[in-house]
Amino acid sequence: MSFSLDHIVIAVSNLNEAVADYRALGFTVYPGGVHHGGVSHNALIIFGDGSYFELIAYRQNAPDNRWWSVLNKAGEGFVDFAILPQNTERDLAAARARGLQVEGPIAGGRLRPDGVRLDWQIVRPPTTDLPFWCGDVTPRNLRVPEGEMRRHDNGVQGVARVLVTVKDAAVSAARYIALLGHG
Repeated sequence: MSFSLDHIVIAVSNLNEAVADYRALGFTVYPGGVHHGGVSHNALIIFGDGSYFELIAYRQNAPDNRWWSVLNKAGEGFVDFAILPQNTERDLAAARARGLQVEGPIAGGRLRPDGVRLDWQIVRPPTTDLPFWCGDVTPRNLRVPEGEMRRHDNGVQGVARVLVTVKDAAVSAARYIALLGHG
C-alpha cells in the first residue's frame, strides 16, 4: 500500500493576516472556503507536486478540536499532516488487519467561495505521531486545483520531506509499519 503526502496543516489565529504574510513571502495563496459545520475556514498554498499547505483558522471556539487546542496553547504553526490514500475503504481495512487502530472514516468537507461543495473522508489515528488520511469523495482536482495557482514567485515547488519527532521510536515505527504494510 502506498500513500502520498496530501497536505500539511498550519493553524493560524487570523486567516486574512496569514494569507497576507504568506503572499509577502512569495507564495500564491488560494482561498479554500468554510469547512462543513462552519467552525473553521482555510486557504491553500498548492505546490507543483500536488501537496499543499493548509492555513486553517477558527471562526469560533472549538475546545473539542485538537488543532484548535494546540493553536490556543502553543500558538500558530504546524499542527498535523495528511496522507492521501489510494482507496480509503480498502486501505483502511488493510491497515486495521495489520493492527492499526484508527477512527473513521469520518465525513468532512468544505464549501469553496465559488459555491462548489467538496467532500472527503477523514481517517484519524488516536496518536499524534501518525498522519491523518484525507480521502476524496468529490474529485481531488476540485479540492486541490491545478494550473497557475501552483506557481509561486519564490520558486517553491513541493514538500521534500516531513520530519516527525516521537517519544518512542520503536512504538512509532510499529505504528508506521501497520499503516504502510512493510518494515
